[in-house]
Amino acid sequence: MTVDRVANALREEARATNERRLLVLAGEGEATRAAAVDALDAVDIESRDVTYLGESEGTPWERITLASAGDLLGTTHGALVVDCHEACRPNALGRAVGAVDGGGLLVLCVPSLDSWPDRRDGFDESLAVPPFDVADVAGNFRRRLVGLLRAHPGIAIVDVGDGTTEPTVERDGLTEPAPHRPVDPPAAPDDAAFPDSVYRRCRTDDQVTAVEALEALGEPGTALVVEADRGRGKSSAAGLAAGALALAGRDVLVTAPQYRGAAEVFARAREVLVDARALAGDPDESDPTLLETSQGRVRFEKPTTAAELPDGPDAVVVDEAAALPVGLLERFLDAPAAAFATTVHGYEGAGRGFSVRFRDRLEESDFDVTDVSMTDPIRYAAGDPVEVWAFRALLLDAGPAVDSLVEDTGRDSPSPDYRAFDAADLLADEHLLRETFGLLVAAHYRTEPSDLARLLDAPNVTVRALTHEGHVVSVALLAREGNLPADLRAHMYEGGRVRGNMIPDVLTSQLRDEDAGVPEGLRVLRIATHHAVRSRGLGSRLLAEVRSEFAEDVDWLGTGYGATPELLDFWRANGFSTVHLSTTRNDASGEYSAVMLAPTSDAGRDLADRHSRWFVDRVAAMLSDPLDDMDPDVVRAALRSVDGTTDLDLTEWEWRLLAGMTGGAGIFDTSPRPLRRLTVRYLTDAGGPTTGEDADGEPSEALLTPRQERLLVRKALQGHSWGAVAEELDFHSHGQCMRALGAATRPLLSRFGGSKTTQELERLK
Repeated sequence: MTVDRVANALREEARATNERRLLVLAGEGEATRAAAVDALDAVDIESRDVTYLGESEGTPWERITLASAGDLLGTTHGALVVDCHEACRPNALGRAVGAVDGGGLLVLCVPSLDSWPDRRDGFDESLAVPPFDVADVAGNFRRRLVGLLRAHPGIAIVDVGDGTTEPTVERDGLTEPAPHRPVDPPAAPDDAAFPDSVYRRCRTDDQVTAVEALEALGEPGTALVVEADRGRGKSSAAGLAAGALALAGRDVLVTAPQYRGAAEVFARAREVLVDARALAGDPDESDPTLLETSQGRVRFEKPTTAAELPDGPDAVVVDEAAALPVGLLERFLDAPAAAFATTVHGYEGAGRGFSVRFRDRLEESDFDVTDVSMTDPIRYAAGDPVEVWAFRALLLDAGPAVDSLVEDTGRDSPSPDYRAFDAADLLADEHLLRETFGLLVAAHYRTEPSDLARLLDAPNVTVRALTHEGHVVSVALLAREGNLPADLRAHMYEGGRVRGNMIPDVLTSQLRDEDAGVPEGLRVLRIATHHAVRSRGLGSRLLAEVRSEFAEDVDWLGTGYGATPELLDFWRANGFSTVHLSTTRNDASGEYSAVMLAPTSDAGRDLADRHSRWFVDRVAAMLSDPLDDMDPDVVRAALRSVDGTTDLDLTEWEWRLLAGMTGGAGIFDTSPRPLRRLTVRYLTDAGGPTTGEDADGEPSEALLTPRQERLLVRKALQGHSWGAVAEELDFHSHGQCMRALGAATRPLLSRFGGSKTTQELERLK
């Protein structure tokens, strides 16, 4: 059987069932691409409806590079050719699968299946983190992928060799299902607020239900959560509703991790406005991120900007909400009305993590919350074999163990087991692999298919877990960093990038410490605890086990993450110390990042000590300039987490200034430095942030209240105006705010000033 006959048979079956089929062409690169041309020429798919995802420029179709696979989001194609010869990128593969229409073909051009797992490509090079090289990368992800290609229905495999011999058909991919039965188009609901023309654009009953629920965004106090697997039309439903709201004069603010993820929202909103002839200006020349009518509009902003609710929108639509962290999502609870559309299973984020971690905050808000679930596929029939294969191959639907299996962990049951998982363990037990990866997906907003390949193949990555009766309850993904040769350290120092060594890179290139890459460390890439057993100390237990196991093998443990007070307190409680705060917010998390170290050797202690010391010396200047908008509670927690403090180094005159502030805080404006240094000393002092000490050295009541600490951060460290500080901290007047700062200064002088300020304070009584 020739390639064109295999392709024709697949195409006929795909069209008859409104499903997709997958054609694997194995062999040399040029031969597989030529076979793909022959296959698609033979079927009834026009070239303009075919897109090539790969690096070769010699194909007749529109080309998108593998690195730009995100451009496929929101698009639909009759056929997609994915060329895996230069690199097999899991994220690109997932995006390609979702972009093929019902009745279409996904074509994979791959090396010989028997040799493919042992070849090394461009993606493997990204996993070869120095000091490892590409020869150290395993081929487990592709070995598993090949096995699933050979096992799943709806997948044809043809070996075309080097193109000089007759192709060999390993599988024809035919499933011989019953023909697809067309269904009647959905009808508009009775008494709908949106025009019938909006509902006529719905393609399933699910979509009608979602759009009808989204009508509630026209009234303040409403929030909706729309959950669906990919390809169910949730973004389209949001777009139709946004267009209808703009027709009614509403200002709709749309956000998503990237605009391309929200492109479908704007495409559907544009259709509504064009149908109604309401779109201002030339529809073909308008800004794709802004749709305006005479009274309403639909506009896009990136999440960190949108969270500020610029220009007071009437409603906010957050697409791919599960891809955003909880802290950023919470800021949208101040909107008049909001809709959160999220993918239940997918590489943008995990619906489970969204529902577990954010839904509590949403339910506690003042919103009247409505849930909408969409299950009917839009682009292809339910049960599509290509979707089933992709979900299993990329673990898109992986999740933690069922709650009932683990919920007794840490109570009356025996202590969970500490286990090391290597790739062989995970590949030998599909349930273990799914629970491990599923827990990482559920707990972290940026876990994606490429992380599955990294977990299975990267030479510097290892996995440790706690298990209860064989089920994963807590997991840590760990990466070795450092131990770099002199030439690589010099390369980093001079501005070059070295893959996978985040902490040495930051300490070397940004903080000018060329020796930071000498010690070897273990960075915690991800740590996650099953939601059913949180707050039982399991994450801390896992970190303690990791530290015990690796203490004699590495010089430090480290982590870097979007800083929140809760996370800073967690890492501090587990022996990690802040050594750096990023000076720009992460676009995805909306947070400033913290880098923390926990030394395990003398070399690690030297590294941590000098960076703690440098951090304390520079942090006041950072907080008064690039970090002047950092949450004061994050500042408090970050400084509290520093393993070290600073010499006050104040003159007698500066001590007198500080004493004078207790009676008139206006003195602060004449010389801010003394109070800034005193505040840093207080917040970084071992007992300062939470307790004082009595004459016997025993803990006493806290020196300052949290409100007083926030006042010191906002005014003394971040330099906000008296008016802004008074408003934020609910002081009745500027004067009251100034007097409060003076009152907060007095106990600090009693603790740190000693005899230097005693006489001055007596004079001011």
